[in-house]
Amino acid sequence: MDVNLNYMQLLLLAALAESIWETLKMVWEKDKINVDRLGSILITIVIAMGTGIDFFKMVGLPLLIPFAGSILTGIIASRGANFLHDLFKIAEGVKVKSKI
Repeated sequence: MDVNLNYMQLLLLAALAESIWETLKMVWEKDKINVDRLGSILITIVIAMGTGIDFFKMVGLPLLIPFAGSILTGIIASRGANFLHDLFKIAEGVKVKSKI
């Protein structure tokens, strides 16, 4: 595999991990559970698992743990369409640079 691709995949993985962590941190705010955020996360996880959507596979970073990609995709998707759009731009940049 191309070394540049590995670096770009690592950068994408770092961006995904940070976005997942930042999303999960929103569940606990001001010393209590944010029910709206938790509900949004749970609903998008169920939808992602039910449909088999896996953002990690889509960007060439398949996970070895079954359903982990769908669960993490649900967490990411709970941030909303604008956030996902920005994330897709980053992923597309990784794919374009890996072809150069």
